[in-house]
Amino acid sequence: MAMMQEFKEFAMKGNVVDLAVGVIIGGAFGKIVDSLVADIIMPPIGKLFGGLDFANYYIPLNGQAASLSLAEAKKLGAVFAYGNFATILLNFVILAFVIFQMVRLMNKARTLGHKQDEAAAAAAPPPPTPEDIVLLREIRDSLKNK
Repeated sequence: MAMMQEFKEFAMKGNVVDLAVGVIIGGAFGKIVDSLVADIIMPPIGKLFGGLDFANYYIPLNGQAASLSLAEAKKLGAVFAYGNFATILLNFVILAFVIFQMVRLMNKARTLGHKQDEAAAAAAPPPPTPEDIVLLREIRDSLKNK
């Protein structure tokens, strides 16, 4: 029973929940990047290289016919799927660049927030002198004058 309580405390920590949200959003964002690469970027590149789907470019290693799709060629044996690798590599580069930009913006926002906090603290008037200090100063001054 103690282990279940300990697990509950672990699972409900803010960092674990933040991580779970990040993984879910990252998975959805990964699908967006996959679509961007497969549906927007790679078709013009494929057209440039002969009008075929770039992801289906491969070198057959078991004597498969070059006219087969990648999935069909893989069923018949090993293939060197350089087009699919290039597509996945481009997905990674785009995703890494976007994440880098997001982290960069977050760091700038955090730095800007700290600078604003420091400026506000510097511009804030000093706190009023406590009443007992004021009374002690008045007593001191009156004793000096006598």
